[in-house]
Amino acid sequence: MERITHKLKAESRIVVKIGTNLLTDQRSGMKRERIRQIARSIRAMQEAGHQFVVVSSGAIGAGSAALGGARKLKSIALKQAAAAVGQPILMEAYQSAFRESGGSVAQVLLTKDDFGTRTRYLNAKRTFAILLENGIVPVVNENDTVAVDEIKLGDNDNLSALVAGLIEADLLIILSDIDGLYTDDPARNQGARLISVVESVSPQIELLAKHTRSELSTGGMITKIQAAKRCAAMGIAMIIANGENPLALDQIFSGDFRGTLFLPEERRLSLRKKWIGFVSHTYGTVSIDSGALFALQKRHTSLLPSGILEVSGEFRAGDTISITDAAGLEIARGVCAFSSDDLRKIKGRKTGAIRQILGHLSHEEAVHKDNLVLIPGKAV
Repeated sequence: MERITHKLKAESRIVVKIGTNLLTDQRSGMKRERIRQIARSIRAMQEAGHQFVVVSSGAIGAGSAALGGARKLKSIALKQAAAAVGQPILMEAYQSAFRESGGSVAQVLLTKDDFGTRTRYLNAKRTFAILLENGIVPVVNENDTVAVDEIKLGDNDNLSALVAGLIEADLLIILSDIDGLYTDDPARNQGARLISVVESVSPQIELLAKHTRSELSTGGMITKIQAAKRCAAMGIAMIIANGENPLALDQIFSGDFRGTLFLPEERRLSLRKKWIGFVSHTYGTVSIDSGALFALQKRHTSLLPSGILEVSGEFRAGDTISITDAAGLEIARGVCAFSSDDLRKIKGRKTGAIRQILGHLSHEEAVHKDNLVLIPGKAV
């Protein structure tokens, strides 16, 4: 774990995601002592010069008791109501815990649109920067009261990865109710081994992820692996550790902990490329032939219309699109220079024919290499 220990010795930005089961239960509501311990650990590291963002689940769990318990929250409307009741309870617990340790927090509620829309993304980035510069810990949650899709997907793991990319974090820590990634489900197989370091999120690693759900939480190992894959591609390390251990954060900061460390890729994408590749909405899809696939992945070239096989969806010039191989596997995302209507007219055609077909030649590339981000996965 020397790589993480070295990183934490320098000033760093760290995102800590805390799962629902660590914060709430159906009988007593908020686990306030656990929150106090987390606040003490974070404050100690803040004193050492580090900056923190907390991504916290638990609003629905905190508010469920007022609506009759988690088992009765079967409809989206009831979950939204529980979130509305529980979010101020959750924030009061954080505010009280950090105040006791001499710190302060700010509430930040986000939805997918705050990431997918470029101007809102940059506005959010500026807000986080001001809070962090002033030593304030943003406590982030999805805006479950209005975000229907987010409640259905329940994915604060991927939200924490998006936040890590937004603030250009060095490390994402996911505190869960499991030690980390195992070779098999430890609840069913006593011989399952904890994987301490993952060099890269390969298809084999993804197969190890299992759906593990509870009445109050809506994530699982599969979303944690998705978050790890997203972080690695953005050059951010990620750790999964068991938050039931009250010393989990202290042990991570000392470099001696039990958990799974996902190493980042060496490349560091620009903020704009992070947004294109891993945050922005995609408005359509193009599938490409094997020649274009090789050129993108091995030669790191732009995507030309001649290599495009099919165009799906409706989009305008300047929209982000998904780029897939002939089998439909996403291999890249990029900002398209043509609308879907124009791209359908020129797909498969050489550059010299574009002017004749469209009556003008604004761009030679469908997606310029400066606006294209490869997605980790299949390689030729």
